[in-house]
Amino acid sequence: MSEALDAMFKNGTDKMEKAISQLHREFSTVRTGRANPVMLDKVMVDYYGAPTQLKQMAQITVQEGTTLAIAPFDKTVLKEIEKALIKAELGVSPNNDGTTIRLNFPPLTEEKRKEITKDVKKYGEDAKVAVRNVRRDMTDELKKIEKSENLPEDVVKDNQDKIQKLTDKYTGIVDKEVSEKEKEVMTV
Repeated sequence: MSEALDAMFKNGTDKMEKAISQLHREFSTVRTGRANPVMLDKVMVDYYGAPTQLKQMAQITVQEGTTLAIAPFDKTVLKEIEKALIKAELGVSPNNDGTTIRLNFPPLTEEKRKEITKDVKKYGEDAKVAVRNVRRDMTDELKKIEKSENLPEDVVKDNQDKIQKLTDKYTGIVDKEVSEKEKEVMTV
């Protein structure tokens, strides 16, 4: 196999891996009925005029599986953290006791679980679209390599099959991840 083909497959595989990583990041923000500090990863707090990640400003712990306790390192920013949590629309109200902010996550209703499952499926579909876009880019690149290196037809066909197998592998991973996340969301 030529260096150009090797580079194309390595690049394509890396991009498909990134699509899976993005799916994991999306899944980490999905509520499953249990409190998870990762849910707060996207929460940005206005800290003296600079947007700062909440996890850099406070210790976040899980209490009794359904409550997140947020203890800021600097108690003067409690109000700012509270504002950021409200703005983040997590579906729960922050309780501020003057030193710690608590987020109590009530058990999810059946209706809410089904709604969340739809989001999970959408994230999965987005990941599959990303994988298919990589496949399209790889196929386009294969055509360019075919022209520039005068590749025989059977070599082109073999590489098209390899691209499809790679795509099938990663869409299969997406399907498996979506299925597992749906089970997690629907488990009471």
